[in-house]
Amino acid sequence: TATISHLNSDSPSQPPDTMMHLSLLVSCPALLLSPAGSAVRLSSPMMQLREQAPIGTTAPVSTPGYSGQVVSTKPPYSKPTDVTDTSILVQGGSLRTWSYRSPSVEQVQVELNTEGRPLDADIELWHGPDNTPVKMRVYVENGEMRPFSAVIATPRGPNTVAIRNIGQLEFPFAANVASDKVDNPSAACLSKSQTIQGGALRTYPFESSVDSVQVLIKTDGRPLNSRIELLQGPNNNKQVIELYTEDGLNRPFFCFLETPGSGNVIRVVNTAPVEFPMAAAVVPHLINTEMTSDAVLGGDVVIGGDIGW
Repeated sequence: TATISHLNSDSPSQPPDTMMHLSLLVSCPALLLSPAGSAVRLSSPMMQLREQAPIGTTAPVSTPGYSGQVVSTKPPYSKPTDVTDTSILVQGGSLRTWSYRSPSVEQVQVELNTEGRPLDADIELWHGPDNTPVKMRVYVENGEMRPFSAVIATPRGPNTVAIRNIGQLEFPFAANVASDKVDNPSAACLSKSQTIQGGALRTYPFESSVDSVQVLIKTDGRPLNSRIELLQGPNNNKQVIELYTEDGLNRPFFCFLETPGSGNVIRVVNTAPVEFPMAAAVVPHLINTEMTSDAVLGGDVVIGGDIGW
């Protein structure tokens, strides 16, 4: 008030507006903080929602001085490749069946193998009630080294293939019956059949370079009773098949026999009477061209046994 009165006394000629401004500045020093003499009102802050990225996608991220996106370090999920294995483990003393109702299935392929143990099985083809047109008994000394593979004709369906493990509980084997991929005899096998009279036998020796052979047995429509043996050495049966077919023309027997090692001989016996002859063909299937029949200096001599004995 003293200052205002002093200004009024020294400068009586100043305008009234200037005096009013001076009075406000003296009474309210806070107004000196604003350069324009009046406070600027700011708008209240607002919360803004950011659009969320869809699940499974990466959202871009922007930071001061950097740019990029979030990338997961976990590898993407990939569906495992389906490995179809239709083999069924048949325990000792148990029975498994495969039924085919469609008449379009005219033949099936039966495959049996083990993990190195003996294999002893009964294989039957059921065609209607109490009708078994095909029977066979299969014995293999080593089901891993010499797996069993045979083709069974199944005309005029429905048909059922029954496989029974007649071995002990400690000797299971894996069985598979397929109708989509069936092996057929080669042209050489079809053209080299020889007649075997009832009660007679015929032998077929093979060299050590032959890894497997084809066996085809049929008749002119008569029943077929036969015994097929794989020998390696004198009276050393590695594999034995006892076969019965009610009609050897509509239901011929065809199989593959693995013949590893040296000294392999296939013996085919016609166990039927003399009135029931049959035609048999035994030819090489796989031949190992890398093996040589020449003598090896310092090599081991194996007579009728497996390599490495």
